[in-house]
Amino acid sequence: MSRQRRRITRGLVPVCAILAGLAGCGGAGDRGSAASAAAAGFERSLARGDQEAMCSALAPETLGEVEVAEKKTCAEAIDNQGVPAGGPVRDVEVYGRQARAVLAADTLFLSEFPDGWKVVAAGCRPDRPGRSYQCAVKGG
Repeated sequence: MSRQRRRITRGLVPVCAILAGLAGCGGAGDRGSAASAAAAGFERSLARGDQEAMCSALAPETLGEVEVAEKKTCAEAIDNQGVPAGGPVRDVEVYGRQARAVLAADTLFLSEFPDGWKVVAAGCRPDRPGRSYQCAVKGG
């Protein structure tokens, strides 16, 4: 092996070790799977019309916003929010304790709470490509 190749190889080993360690730290893969499962659970509840389950999947502030907007309990109000059926989860990106779940026909935003991932916004569509989202349901 040439001297230059050994130097490059020696330089890559620590970089690969650091990257492997970072990928494992915090369990980003497990957290992404958990966020995906929470998004899929919300969608299953929506598909079967289970308002109680949909409301229990919402973050506390989001649930509160739904109730204040309609002046009803969440279970009575959630159907009036215009959340579309999103279909299967296609992609999940986790950023610390926040996640974005891209579904076939919707985008959900989630936050991680002590009791698991909760939906903070649903029925979200990009306002314009590369811009912020407009969401049917969102927290304050």
